[in-house]
Amino acid sequence: MKKCIQFFLLLALSFTVASADAQISVGISVRIAPPALPVYTQPPCPYDGYLWTPGYWAYGDEGYFWVPGVWVRPPSYGLLWTPGYWGYEGGIYGWRGGYWGPHVGFYGGVNYGYGYGGSGFGGGVWRGGVFRYNTAVVNVNRTVIHNTYVDRTVINNTTVVNNRTSFNGPGGIAARPNAQEETAMRESHIQRTSEQSAHEQTAGRDRNQFASVNHGRPSNLAMNRVNGSSFHPAAQHANMGTMNHPMTQNHANPAIHGNPGNPGNHGNPGNPNHGQPHGQPHVQPHGEPHGGPGPERGGGDHHRGR
Repeated sequence: MKKCIQFFLLLALSFTVASADAQISVGISVRIAPPALPVYTQPPCPYDGYLWTPGYWAYGDEGYFWVPGVWVRPPSYGLLWTPGYWGYEGGIYGWRGGYWGPHVGFYGGVNYGYGYGGSGFGGGVWRGGVFRYNTAVVNVNRTVIHNTYVDRTVINNTTVVNNRTSFNGPGGIAARPNAQEETAMRESHIQRTSEQSAHEQTAGRDRNQFASVNHGRPSNLAMNRVNGSSFHPAAQHANMGTMNHPMTQNHANPAIHGNPGNPGNHGNPGNPNHGQPHGQPHVQPHGEPHGGPGPERGGGDHHRGR
């Protein structure tokens, strides 16, 4: 019997938003919970205009495998990535895939780190024809990328350390969509790009990425770009139980602190979930920078020593 059961479901688009978090639009459903999110260091952004897509546990015929976090080219100007997440309902863990849209929607309250602290996004904002990176929470090579700013309001040091829960629902994260996430969920979305699909397929062919082999410690945790270089700083080999996880420095998880939403989503001029331009022409990210990414590290939250 196969370890995964393939479901081809089309959920009615008219379901009420209040119950959206309880209904799981899935391609794969399993009865075993996904492993905890591993600790990793974010590589520097390789090209201007690329956006970070956090790593996640996918599921194949041999069980869960880790898809490395990676910098990718968005489909067009003004779009942001809403990560996918696992949800638990009725004894089944189902995967709701991520998507591109003008605003970041609900991603299960999962604290993926590097701007994705459980609600909203604090890693940057589209403005003036470019994507501006918040170096308080993301890692960029500032000798190559100059459109940056610092907004530490998205960092909350009271967040529970090493909160690495990877699914929403009973036994996991009890988050529900806030008003802005509900609105974002109703917007037009673009599914992941062919590059992103290929990235997951590549991870699924590497046995070292499977939890059954690596026991929750994948060999390749993050990459600078699809088909690029994996990132193996010495810090990622530290004790995973005591090392500050990058996601612990981002905004508090609303499921843990009872926070109804990310305060960065309310009146923060640096927040990309407000004032997004619509109908803008496609903006291609700049080409390969001369000399490639520099040695800078420390854009990840846990390098801040907080």
